[in-house]
Amino acid sequence: MTTIVLSAGGTGGHLFPAQALAAELTRRGRTIVVMTDARGKNYNAAFPGASIQTVPSATFAGALSLLTAPFSIAAGILVGLVKLLRLKPAAVIGFGGYPSLPVMIAAGLGGFPTAIHEQNAVLGRVNRLVAGFVRVIAASFPLVRFAPKDQARVVFTGNPVRPEAVALAGASYEAPSGEGTIHLLIFGGSQGARALSELVPAAIAKLPQALRARLSIVQQCRPEDIEMVRAAYAGANAELAGFFSDLPQRIARAHLVIARSGASTVSELAVIGRPAILIPYPFATDDHQTANAEVLTKAGAAWTIQQRDLTADKLAAILEQAFADPSELAKRAAAAHALGKLNAAERLADLVDSLGRAA
Repeated sequence: MTTIVLSAGGTGGHLFPAQALAAELTRRGRTIVVMTDARGKNYNAAFPGASIQTVPSATFAGALSLLTAPFSIAAGILVGLVKLLRLKPAAVIGFGGYPSLPVMIAAGLGGFPTAIHEQNAVLGRVNRLVAGFVRVIAASFPLVRFAPKDQARVVFTGNPVRPEAVALAGASYEAPSGEGTIHLLIFGGSQGARALSELVPAAIAKLPQALRARLSIVQQCRPEDIEMVRAAYAGANAELAGFFSDLPQRIARAHLVIARSGASTVSELAVIGRPAILIPYPFATDDHQTANAEVLTKAGAAWTIQQRDLTADKLAAILEQAFADPSELAKRAAAAHALGKLNAAERLADLVDSLGRAA
């Protein structure tokens, strides 16, 4: 069987598409090897049946790391090259994150067919470093910054999403009508949820009483914020939790979503097809969440509001306007779904297979 090497950092944004590709390639009979740093020992559950191999790496964050990282990365390149020469993979695919840097450099030095997958609308730092020599750049969205001059190397595959989201692709959108219930979903991801926990309840409190009474609110909060948010929603129909294991299903039930704009969130909103108010995390690297949000907003699928510009009054006004025009919400849901790539994992696997055949 053909061997494919995948290399990804440890965040969900990097891991989800790598997992989806690994599952599709395994289904096609490929042997998967995942190369990552020492933290990859816990990747066995994420990549069943794959061989997990450790390669030294380091980040440049922090003063001490600036001195030690080059030596760790150099060691990782050497170790990675030795492992790749032994494995002789048909292709090496990087998903970003600093653990992938030495592996991708080693693959380039060894002359192996290479590609990277970028989850965001802005090339990440590690992907930017290796983009100059990889054969193909698989993009989830049109790249708005740091795109290579040679656009022929960019292939728009989309971003693989969870099977639970794919199963809900195109779930019919029933716009709120009459005096019926309006389902509002709010989640902030692992970072920056505190701001949404403060802003959204304050905005809801400013809505007319008749509109507030129609709202069925589901909000994902940090566990330490739940009691604060519950108090702010006193008297409202609100379900709060630190984590929802069925988030795709909740997205599908929502008439409107308020969320950050990480790659996975934006991709799932598009695949399922739901309108959203997107509030980019202001401290995201290279402001990539704004670029992601603007993909949906320019397509007429979402509203983008910068956190620095957001007040409870402004958010309340947007919510009131949105709920006053159900047909506009339906149009935005359809616009979101039109952007979704349901077969992103298959597209990415086809790209990997073509790299192997061209070698």
